[in-house]
Amino acid sequence: MGLPKNSAAAQRRAKLDAVRRAQAARDRRNKIITVVVCGLIFAALAGGTTYLLFTIKGEEQRKEAAKAAPIDGEKTWDKLSQNHVTQAVTYPMTPAAGGDHSQRWMNCNGDVYEKEVPQENAVHAMEHGAVWITYSDKAAPDDVKSLGERVRKTPYTLLSPHSKQAGPITLSAWGKQVSVDSASDPRVNAFLTKYVQGPQTPEPGAACTNGLTA
Repeated sequence: MGLPKNSAAAQRRAKLDAVRRAQAARDRRNKIITVVVCGLIFAALAGGTTYLLFTIKGEEQRKEAAKAAPIDGEKTWDKLSQNHVTQAVTYPMTPAAGGDHSQRWMNCNGDVYEKEVPQENAVHAMEHGAVWITYSDKAAPDDVKSLGERVRKTPYTLLSPHSKQAGPITLSAWGKQVSVDSASDPRVNAFLTKYVQGPQTPEPGAACTNGLTA
């Protein structure tokens, strides 16, 4: 037999049922909110990851395209000899860009030299994949400073003056060379991108430290 509708027990039960219904509604609402928020977070993370992957892939493609692109004014020498010698070498290009060389390499771990370095040692560094940047007294002091800052941040590079080169700035790698008038010339970045440990390197991965320092 049911309780009278107006009895105290019936009123308490009705209140309890109302509380339970309200709690159930809140639980359903919180569950929906949680599902929606998690979905939004997942979508954001997935979108961010996709964007990052596309950005990385795009940067890699840009670098590969830069490495494949020809560099205007670049000179190339093929089939250069690689003998270790103890005497001075007469090179077919100035500055030297490959050929017989000293048994010791110039340190090329972002090293900046204020005085001229022996070409025979610099050539050995290029054999290891280094880019040798040289400058004459025609180079602007600000350009020399800028090149020094760039070299210090770039492993497998070295910078030094060279009194016998014709132009202000020359970049040399094994069998490769280009001359520019200023450090801001885009070919500087292109040459470094293409030839620091590039495909022209006879001995990729060989040391650029523990060599000659001056």
